[in-house]
Parts: sequence; structure tokens; C-alpha cells
Amino acid sequence: MTLFRKNLIDGEWLGEAGSRNINPSNTGDVVGEYASAGPEQAKQAIAAAKAAFPAWSRSAPLARHAVLKKASDEIMARKDEIGRNLAREEGKTLAEGIGETIRAAQLFDFFAGETLRLSGELVPSVRPGVGVEITREAVGVVGIITPWNFPIAIPAWKIAPALAYGNTIVFKPAELVPESAWTIVDILHRAGLPKGVLNLVMGKGSVVGQAMLDSPDVNAITFTGSVGTGKRVAAASVEHMRKFQLEMGGKNPLVVLDDADLAVAVDCAINGAYFSTGQRCTASSRLVVTEGIHDRFVAALKERMEKLVVGDALDARTQIGPVVDATQLKQDEDYIAIGRNEGAELAFGGERLDGATPGFYLTPALFTGATNAMRISREEIFGPVANVIRVKDYDEALAVANDTPFGLTSGICTSSLKHATHFKRNSEAGMVMVNLPTAGVDFHVPFGGRKGSSYGPREQGRYATEFYTTVKTAYTFAG
Repeated sequence: MTLFRKNLIDGEWLGEAGSRNINPSNTGDVVGEYASAGPEQAKQAIAAAKAAFPAWSRSAPLARHAVLKKASDEIMARKDEIGRNLAREEGKTLAEGIGETIRAAQLFDFFAGETLRLSGELVPSVRPGVGVEITREAVGVVGIITPWNFPIAIPAWKIAPALAYGNTIVFKPAELVPESAWTIVDILHRAGLPKGVLNLVMGKGSVVGQAMLDSPDVNAITFTGSVGTGKRVAAASVEHMRKFQLEMGGKNPLVVLDDADLAVAVDCAINGAYFSTGQRCTASSRLVVTEGIHDRFVAALKERMEKLVVGDALDARTQIGPVVDATQLKQDEDYIAIGRNEGAELAFGGERLDGATPGFYLTPALFTGATNAMRISREEIFGPVANVIRVKDYDEALAVANDTPFGLTSGICTSSLKHATHFKRNSEAGMVMVNLPTAGVDFHVPFGGRKGSSYGPREQGRYATEFYTTVKTAYTFAG
């Protein structure tokens, strides 16, 4: 019997089957069927969140701590099961799925602690006898819209701080990965959240997402997804004068200098460009390499790529899983054709593979002879495709790295403290890595970028307070 999951609205599981969740490693495997909310259910969820806000926002910190800690503990206890389901529905490897699940547990644990660390300021007024208190309070109803590439970590790093600081939530996950979203909501629901505090509305973005954008009762929206949709979120939010936070695309450079440790550089490139099937906004899609190490780097990189195992996400031997679905696979193949037509050389991969089961398999692709003006260097592909751009020296490498409409993350491989220090200061990215992959960040520190990659306060860590709270200044005259 096919698994069926419903939406959670005002504490009740509601809805009829609307969409099927397909395993990209085996398209004959149906993960389950999931309710698809219409505009009325979305409005009902928003109304429920609004009604629940006064009590939840004024609840005792220990009450919020207890829910978040209980959720963290259950996610960690079930990490193998949840991680396996994540890999099955999204296509990242089993090890990556379990690792992402652990990260979600860590996020809930961190923000459980944050409920007890909220603080304010007590400052003297310029007027005698007057005291000034500066405190933070919950924003209100928060709309959360998440993508398919991190089905449990991204929802966790949005839901956890929203709840910790006393907000109520309307949560719309990506249609491709509803099982991970449903699981995290089910865990929080059973952990003791009052009805209406967290509402799950699975369904189409054009329906559910639009209802959230159109509602004056949604006080803030946090969105991770495409640049185009992010701009629509921004425009709609300005109309309602609501807070909004956007995490969008990336075209991240990994600079490799002549003095780099070759093995370290290759490890960084393989991990950053191809793990998680390249489906990360932090992926190293541009490999900017100085001419003294260029040929050795490309040869070593191709040698490593030849050994990568592409296959079923649930197979323990697999290093690169399938692309998430047919649409993304076509986009990857279209960009590979674009790169060839632009004059870049496809030095490795870029071919469809037949697995033991029907799936969306693609060998990791590497272009050489690319320039930074090509579309494959300017536009986010969001797949296992990277291109090498040869440059003369560090100065040219930095200029090329910064010459992009995006600015999420960047990296440099070098043994020079001088160049590493200069790059950290002058890279136009929100996150900078030295001798590390551009993808892979800690859960307790800020995440976010610049330019076309991000807008609004940073996510994660204590910086999350900037988005999920509002500042109040109170004056008292003692008489």
C-alpha cells in the first residue's frame, strides 16, 4: 500500500492525495503520495498561525526549549532511517543523507539553547530618572519556503530559530522532497507544539506560495530557491511592508594558485563541484587555476573523476547519486551543449548513464578552456558540471573570481599566507574558504552571501535573531 501524508493545519492532519514522490535512483519506486493544498487551505494555515501567535510568542523559554530539544533528540535517534528516506527521495548518497539529518538535529539542539540565551540591554537615558530597556520580540507569522536540494537541513535552519524566538509558522516545502519536510513537522508536532504554531502546507508554489505572498497576515518570509522566484518574493513583500530574507543562487569560484598543495586542491574541487551531485548553491562551479599548476591540476582532477562511482543513492559504494529529476537532468545536458557550442572543451564526463534501475544518472562533467564570459561561467547550472578557467597569476584569479553577479561563497587553495589573507579580505563573497571546499559550512555560524546570492539578515547561528525578532525600546520614568 502506498504511503500517504497529509498537511498539518491548526493541529489537524488534512488533505487529499495530490502528488507522487518518485525516487530519482529508481523511477519505478514511489516514495509516497502527498496532499496538495489549495488556496483555501493555505489561508486557513495562515489564520491558524496568526491565532496561535499571541500565546506562543509569550510562552516561557523553557517550554520552547523542551519542544526543540525533544525534536533534536528524536531526529538524532532516527538519523539512519530519516537519512535513508532523504537519500531515497532527493538522490544524494546515503552518507550525505545521514549527515544532513545529523545537521538538522544539531540545528534544533543549538536553537533549543538559544531560547535560554535571549538577552537585552539596560542603558541609562540622557534624561534624569529615566531608564531604557532594549529587548527583542518575535516578528509574528513567518512564511517558510524551502528548496529540494537540502530537504531537512534548510527547513531545520529556518524552523528552529523561528520557533525558538516565539514566531508561528506556515511552511511550504519543495514538491520534489515532501517526505523529509513531513517527517520534521510530524516530529515537532508530537514534541508538544500547540496547535497552529507550525502549519505544513505542501503543494504548488504557484498556489500555496502565492497565497503566502498575497496575505497581509504573513509578517515575514524566508525563502531559499531561484533568483527569479526570490525577486517575486521581494516585490510582494515590499507591497505588504513585511520582512523578507532571500537565499538564491551561486556561481562560486575555487581559486587554485601555483603554490597550492595539489592533492588538497583536487580534493577541494571534487568535493565542492561534484558531491551532492553538484546540486548545492555553494558548489564550486568555476575552477580558476593559475597557469603554472593548470596542466597538473587538470590531469590529477580527471584521474580522480575517473574513479568516482555514480549510482543508486542507497548503495554504500556510490559517491555521486542521480540528478534529482528529469527536468534538472535536461537542464544539465542543455548547459553541457551550451558549453561545447561556446568553445569550451568537454574534457571529461557529461554523459547519461544506465543504472541497474531506471534513474537520472549523469557522469560528472569537466570543461577546460573556458572563459569567464561564457554562459557556463555566468549562469548557475545546479548540477555536476564545472569548468576550468586558466589565469596568469593571483591578481587575475581574484579579478575573475569576483567577476560574477553572485557572491555566496568562494575558495582558494594556496600555501601563501599573504595570498590567503588578501583573498579573505578582498573576495566579494559572504563566505570564504582557504584550502577547504566551497561547499560545507558549520551550523552555528552565519550563512549567506552578497550581490545576487542573498538579501537580508544572515541565516544560522546567533545572527538568526536579526531576522526572526524585532527590536523594542522601552522607557520608564521612576518618578
